[in-house]
Amino acid sequence: MDKTIFQTRSLQSDLAKLKVRAEGDSDKYIEGYFIVYNQETELWPGYFEKVAPEAVNNTLGNDIRALINHDTTLVLGRNKAGTLELKSDGHGLWGSIKINQNDSDAMNLYERVKRGDVSQCSFGFNVLDEEDEWRQDGTLHTTLRAIDLHEVSVCTFPAYEETGVQARHREIEQYKQKQIEIRKKKLKERLRNYGIKTDNVEQKN
Repeated sequence: MDKTIFQTRSLQSDLAKLKVRAEGDSDKYIEGYFIVYNQETELWPGYFEKVAPEAVNNTLGNDIRALINHDTTLVLGRNKAGTLELKSDGHGLWGSIKINQNDSDAMNLYERVKRGDVSQCSFGFNVLDEEDEWRQDGTLHTTLRAIDLHEVSVCTFPAYEETGVQARHREIEQYKQKQIEIRKKKLKERLRNYGIKTDNVEQKN
């Protein structure tokens, strides 16, 4: 897969544990986990993916934004501005967004998270390094070893970025087709060794 393709991944609300925090009458925060490590997600039947704990080690120095629903016009915070704090621990990537109380979109979201109307989140990234494991049951399990993180989002309905997922799906289908061709070639060679004609092998498979 072209690893430069921007992708998003979603986190279930029970894993994100999004909550609000207020310090007196002044500062307000939205906090929770945007990534949970080693938690497998089935992107489509037969394909599972998880994020390794070391995946964000070299990316937290990026200029990362916190967004609403991945909308780049709705910025909640930014680590370079000190309004977004990100920390990696043994559980995952935890974030704290300092809410701008003069921003009606941010305050509306804060109240929705406070009421529990919005409780899910997502993150946007490019893949830098990944490890594939094909299992005997035909499923593929991928571990993201290193990612280039661009943004985290508080979401109403988290969704995967279609371009990245479709590109990954095409890559896997191409790999499967290549494996079929390799098996056919090996079968033909085995049959020829036994003096059996192989003209119809392609047709039978």
